[in-house]
Amino acid sequence: MILFDGVCNLCNGFVQFVIARDPAAHFRFAPLQSESAQRLLGATQMPVTLPDSVVLVENGRVWTESAAALRVLRQLTFPWPLMAVCVLVPPPLRNWVYRLVARNRYRWFGRRDVCMMPTPELRQRFLDG
Repeated sequence: MILFDGVCNLCNGFVQFVIARDPAAHFRFAPLQSESAQRLLGATQMPVTLPDSVVLVENGRVWTESAAALRVLRQLTFPWPLMAVCVLVPPPLRNWVYRLVARNRYRWFGRRDVCMMPTPELRQRFLDG
């Protein structure tokens, strides 16, 4: 399950990117702002202070920041799993870059007034679909 900032253009672009490269439909999605996402996070016993951009919930474990993005990329079609080599970059550096982009995402990529609405074909891939 990928939880994302539903009003962020960059996060919505990431969701579209994943959908296009996940032909097996491994991932499902939900906006972080949704009640379903909050219930899912509540069931994981995760602290309240999560990043507000992208969060991966996988097998009951919560992944955030660069670790979440890299875990998603490794499950997409080739060549994206090759990005797994980025785990060799020390997490403090990876997460610093991630947080820099996340902090500036609205300024650099814009935001929407409402969360993304999935098309009828994609609705089953969204938790609130």
